[in-house]
Amino acid sequence: MTFRALITLAEGIDDLQGVTLIDVLRRAKVEVVVASIESRRMLTCARGTRLTADAMLVDVLAQPFDLVVLPGGAVGAQRLAAHQPLLQLVKDQSAAGRLFAGIAESPALALQAFGVLRQRRMTCLPAASHHLLGCTFVDQPVVVDGNCITAQGSSAALAFALALVERLCGKAVRAAVTSELLV
Repeated sequence: MTFRALITLAEGIDDLQGVTLIDVLRRAKVEVVVASIESRRMLTCARGTRLTADAMLVDVLAQPFDLVVLPGGAVGAQRLAAHQPLLQLVKDQSAAGRLFAGIAESPALALQAFGVLRQRRMTCLPAASHHLLGCTFVDQPVVVDGNCITAQGSSAALAFALALVERLCGKAVRAAVTSELLV
């Protein structure tokens, strides 16, 4: 079975988080669709790395995904949080019981604004945790609560990506990818 993951990109997302998520999920043979919320496919990350999205988000909104992931980065997370089509996509993903995830500022800014963190245990960049309401902040690198997976920041990007692999593909695939990465 092939799993499908959507990674959303916005100007100013964190370079390391974006690249790590794409790379690790693809190593696990997940079909990764990288989609831009902006009006163009080529975007500049927070530290100058340029990424080219596979598609525009508006063109893939009707497609089903097993996982929707929001990278962090202060500017990128703010842009993701303000994107109405993404809000509806994540709300629908959550309501359907499918996986959704965010790292660094994205849980506190976007997932919080989308209303999908209520009554959940979650984590985010600790400096952004003051934005949280109606959920429980857990000071751990990665937190899994049902179909919601969150992580603290760039230092947790690899552990976060591997946790996503495990939830999608199982422990054996995670072990294989971990071994390949020499983790």
